Amino acid sequence: MAFSETNIDVFRMVNDLGKEYTYLNPPFVFIAEYTVYLLALATIIYWFTRGRNNRMMVISAVLTFMIAEILGKLAGTFHSNYQPFVELTNVNQLIEKTVGNSFPSDHTILFFSFCMTFWLFKRGYGLLWMIAAILVGISRMWVGVHYPADVAVGALISIISAIAVYYVVPRISFIQKLLKLYEKGEGYILPSKTKSKDL
Repeated sequence: MAFSETNIDVFRMVNDLGKEYTYLNPPFVFIAEYTVYLLALATIIYWFTRGRNNRMMVISAVLTFMIAEILGKLAGTFHSNYQPFVELTNVNQLIEKTVGNSFPSDHTILFFSFCMTFWLFKRGYGLLWMIAAILVGISRMWVGVHYPADVAVGALISIISAIAVYYVVPRISFIQKLLKLYEKGEGYILPSKTKSKDL
């Protein structure tokens, strides 16, 4: 019960900020809804820089997301709750969302899977990706579609998955061979005179 009350209290604290600081609602709606397109664009750019490290990073991020999503679905079988705007009154709901089990947050799983992987590979400025993921998690509460526990569990699953993948996948010879085979085929279709450097 205490956990549930804390979960609701933290959600109210974040969500109510949108009622007090209404000028921040558009930026948080954008973060909650549309940064996924920026993430997709960045992933494509990383891949087509044709740097080996960048491509291994993208492969690791995709595998991390797949693993984290499966673990998230398993977690959802042990606990479930509807979105806050369904279960609570006076929620500042800023976006439309299909009603269903919101535990854990798929959006958070996606962002933390990719952003944590980017940070592990890039370090330095890769920290900006983690900040972006945290903002996305906060935004999902701000717009009224997820509880803190939905976000926290989704982030935790993704972070653990990303660390495991980072230390295992790049060392798998089969993955390396597949990447080399792909790059060989790509070389015939899109020949490059100079080898691109990782961003």
